[in-house]
Amino acid sequence: MHDGARLHGEHDQWAKDIEETQGTAPNYPIIGDSDFEVAKLYGMLAADVAGDAADRTPADNQTVRNVFVVGPDKKLKLILVYPMTTGRNFDEVLRVIDSLQLTAKHKVATPAQWRQGDNVIIAGSVSNDEAKELFGDWDEPKPYIRVVKQPA
Repeated sequence: MHDGARLHGEHDQWAKDIEETQGTAPNYPIIGDSDFEVAKLYGMLAADVAGDAADRTPADNQTVRNVFVVGPDKKLKLILVYPMTTGRNFDEVLRVIDSLQLTAKHKVATPAQWRQGDNVIIAGSVSNDEAKELFGDWDEPKPYIRVVKQPA
């Protein structure tokens, strides 16, 4: 099993490699899971996986390429699973976080392909009377799709 200092050093090197090749380093916690406890807990590896993580090949560890977004309420909001052959899409992760923050603050939903500043949809849980108070007028291509400008 890795000792903590060795694992921390590997993560530091990985962050430096990312900064060098991508122009920015990760600024989020990196979990050192040398005994696979976290990976197994979240279903990223089979329960029978064992041994030292350093002795496993990238192909063996390929399922440990998940992105989890946990909200301030400590609830899991998003899981993305990437194969080894596909790089993670950080723009998409940031887009989802922007959406989660917006929809937690306002009674709206974000449509597919939404980007910061695009129109949003009034949440289905909001009555037309409440929507009128909150948003004024809206476009309504379908009775269940009430489109408004993104609230500030």
